[in-house]
Amino acid sequence: MPALGLGVFQSPPAETTAAVEEAIRVGYRHIDTAASYGNEKEVGEGIRHSGIARDQVFIETKIWISDYGYDETLHGFEKSAAKLGVEQIDLLLLHQPLPSDFDRTIKAYHALETLLADGRVRAIGISNFMPEHVDRFLAETTVVPAVNQIEVHPYFQQQELQGLNARYGIHTQAWSPIGGITFYRGGDRSTLEDPTVLGIAALHGKSAAQVMLRWHLQEGRSVIPKSVKATRIAENFDVFDFELSADQVAAIHALDTGKRGGPEPESITLANYGMPIPEA
Repeated sequence: MPALGLGVFQSPPAETTAAVEEAIRVGYRHIDTAASYGNEKEVGEGIRHSGIARDQVFIETKIWISDYGYDETLHGFEKSAAKLGVEQIDLLLLHQPLPSDFDRTIKAYHALETLLADGRVRAIGISNFMPEHVDRFLAETTVVPAVNQIEVHPYFQQQELQGLNARYGIHTQAWSPIGGITFYRGGDRSTLEDPTVLGIAALHGKSAAQVMLRWHLQEGRSVIPKSVKATRIAENFDVFDFELSADQVAAIHALDTGKRGGPEPESITLANYGMPIPEA
């Protein structure tokens, strides 16, 4: 799995195809989407329009909670694969733990295990699972998730959860890797304006976003920054020609506020967030 991918959360379908094409032109070989984003079809179109061979692009998508349950999740895979225009998905995740109906989550993962055994997916994983979810989950499933995609950025680092992932052999992938600005809350300073990050960026002749992405990569996480702007897509990929010092990494570690930018996983319920995922 390429460590740096393009995320398309909240990317309008009309702009997603061009963004994916541009990302592949720049050099990205990993695209992250989800059933709930409503743009899987456009991701598939962007990959095909790029002219690159299917086996050269790592496609990651996620099953939404409305399609949890064994049979429902198998059908959720079929919907995603059809929209993407592929027979096999490289990495398929459960998008949320759904703690209010965790038995349904377990059944959904059993479906992912079946898809893995049948060769319909190359790897399976989870997203937004907290320590209490991971512990119970592993006790009731067979295949250790390859990935736990979680919110990680300098202001919200989730070190305990990252450590738990590592102990179980689960790779940590960061969404919102340059800050909790997708769910920006008034009065909070953006990580892009943080004096420590900007100071490090100036020393390297890089942007604040590039410094944060480099920090993730040096820490061993994969990252999926999102953008539909060609200049930003290229900027986010230009992070392989410099290295942060140990002191600079430590300075970024010191920025952790413990304040989540996205929603609390416990708040994600079918009553609040359930929505039908359309057929292909």
